[in-house]
Parts: sequence; C-alpha cells; structure tokens
Amino acid sequence: MSLTKKIQAALIAIVLAAMPVAVGVVALNAPDAVAQAADATKPADAAPAATAKAPAAPGSVTKESVENPYGLKAILTHGDRVDQGVLAILLIMSMGSWYILIVKYVEQRRILKDAKEVGDSFWQAGSLQAGVQTLKEDSAFRFIAESGVSATQHHEGGMTADIPLSEWVTMSVTRAVENVGNRLQDGLAFLATVGSTSPFVGLFGTVWGILNALTAIGLAGQASIDKVAGPVGAALIMTALGLAVAVPAVLSYNWLIRRNKVCMEKIRSFSADLHGVLMSQASKKK
Repeated sequence: MSLTKKIQAALIAIVLAAMPVAVGVVALNAPDAVAQAADATKPADAAPAATAKAPAAPGSVTKESVENPYGLKAILTHGDRVDQGVLAILLIMSMGSWYILIVKYVEQRRILKDAKEVGDSFWQAGSLQAGVQTLKEDSAFRFIAESGVSATQHHEGGMTADIPLSEWVTMSVTRAVENVGNRLQDGLAFLATVGSTSPFVGLFGTVWGILNALTAIGLAGQASIDKVAGPVGAALIMTALGLAVAVPAVLSYNWLIRRNKVCMEKIRSFSADLHGVLMSQASKKK
C-alpha cells in the first residue's frame, strides 16, 4: 500500500472514531437550541407583565397618608386623665384669654368713639341737662356727667351740707371716673394670670410625659423607640401648648393696658372740663 492510501485510511479511521462524540454533543445541546429557538419565535407582547407595565404618570402618583400615633389626637384618644386634664385647663385658659381680648377691645373702642361724639354734641348743647341727653345711655361719659350734675343738685341737706360744694362735686366726679377705670380693668388680671401660669401648666404636662416614658422603659427593660416616642411626644406637645397659650395672653395684656391709658386720658380730660362747668354754674346761682 502506497503512502497516500495509508494517509487516507488513517483520516477515515479518525473521522469514524470522532463521530460518536460529535453526535453526543449535539444531543446534549439540542434542548438548549430548541428553547432558544422558541424564545426567538415568541411575539413581543408576551413579555413579562412586570416589564410591560408602563410607569405611572407623575401627576397620578398618590401618597399614602400615615396617621401620626404620637400627636395631639393620640393624646386626646389614648392619653391618661392627667394629660387630658392639662389639655382641658390650657383650653379654658386660651378661650378665656381670647374672650377677654375681644370684649375689652370692643369696650375700649366704644369709649374712644364716644369721646369723639362728646366734642361734637355734648359741649355744643345749651345746658348740662341738654348735653347729658345727647350722650348714649350706656356711655361712660354720660355716667360721669350725671354723677356731677346729681352732686350739685343733692348737696344741700343732710351731712353732706357741711362739705364745700367744690369738694363734694370733685369727690363725686372722681368717684365716677374711678368706677369707669375699674370697669376697664376687669379681666386684665385673668390675662396676667394666664400669661404667668400657663407655661408652668404645660411644664407639668411635660414632666408627667417624661415620667410615663421612664416608667415604660422600666417595665419594658429596654429603651426602645416605641416605648419612649409616645410619652416624650406628648411631653413636647404640652410644652408647646403652654407657650401657645401664654404668649397671646401676655401680648393682649400689654396691648389692652396701653389702650386703657388712652381711654382714661380722654375720661379724665372730660371730667376736668365737666368739673369746671359745674363750678361755674354753681357760682352763678349764688
């Protein structure tokens, strides 16, 4: 056998020997190839739902509202009697302060308005009696004028007859002015009390909340946030509420005191002028 034939025979033997191995490899890889072919033939709309889902528009995004378990509502619904009692006291203080502020403002505004009408009507009248009738019945100026006129008419007789007319009229008018001043001061003591005590009431609620927090830690045996957050949150709310009640009360007190001074200046000026007119008319009668 020639060399060429020997080489051809060797190549044929090698190919025959390698054919079983190649067939086994193809058999092993056939399922993967079939699966890849099947995936390639799938339509585009058969993609997983998670990937096919389009993102929501920015305007349609809804945020879930989480209720605060440590706020004021939680104190009202789940707080103990001490916490609710402190809240009730602060609420009464706040309502009383705002009520006094509104009432005193209306009263002071009425006095300042009546003071302007006195110059336009009372002093332009022909007599004191006619001037008194021009004033409003609930006016402080009418009360002072009627007191002065009554003092001149009822001075004679009795123990007051020994008092000089000038002094008697002065005392009567001064007493009326003091009564008006006392009426203007009504309620201001409550504002001063609220402004000075409400922070301490809130501080009491704060101390009580911290005590509850320490008690919860001791019972639980560990300082976990769920045991501490509620009482400490209530304590901070009490402090804030105490300051929220005190600040308007103090500001209202100072503002009303300043307006009272303006009103009393108007009233004292009117009483001084009234005293002069009464004395001049009394001297004419003599």
